[in-house]
Amino acid sequence: MKTILLSVLSATFLSIGAPVMAQEFGDAEDGAQVFKKCRACHMVGPDAFNRTGPHLNELFGRRAGSVEEVTYSDGLIRMGNDGLMWDVESLDAYIENPKAFASDTRMNFPGVKDQGQRNDLLAFLRQYSASPANIPGSAPTAMPREVALSDETLAIEGDAEYGQYLSSECTSCHQIDGDNDGIPGIVGWPQEDFVVAMHAYKEKVRPHPVMQMMAGRLADDEIAALAAYFGGLE
Repeated sequence: MKTILLSVLSATFLSIGAPVMAQEFGDAEDGAQVFKKCRACHMVGPDAFNRTGPHLNELFGRRAGSVEEVTYSDGLIRMGNDGLMWDVESLDAYIENPKAFASDTRMNFPGVKDQGQRNDLLAFLRQYSASPANIPGSAPTAMPREVALSDETLAIEGDAEYGQYLSSECTSCHQIDGDNDGIPGIVGWPQEDFVVAMHAYKEKVRPHPVMQMMAGRLADDEIAALAAYFGGLE
């Protein structure tokens, strides 16, 4: 149980059930230009097939890690098994920073940092779902994707020494040197990513009951302390 509990920390920004703020969706024609960054590994359209990465037809509403004959990371497979279905928010988070979303992802791509380009890319990809009109026509936002945390909560300065004290259960499974030996590493995470992920479990936005229970026991300062400790390791 401890392994199950701790390994799910590998994913940030899992956005199942999170509200999406209504905005204009991106421009699909501009998104076709952004997609050129993806073509080395992905195809989309009538003649698309799997390359290094899966084809991107019917992407919206697809369970993560589910395309046959594609080698996925253990992290994405776990996330799919936990219920992650690709939607506007989760795709936006993954495209922005693949390594932050799933630390062991096989997608060797630094991400698309510009929000407008991501909006355009998602508008382009949305055309290749069976019923694009049924996919919410709203854009991702730059706000926390899973839980709306106050500025005060995000600004809590975690005590790394206290985080080290709290981390003993984590480090019984996760390697402190950051190596991945079947359980994805949590060393060196951006602190805000860690905090948002733990609060998503605490508020039961993320659908893993063991992690929900664990995070529910932690106070805000304890979450911040763990984030400071693991974020400060290299």
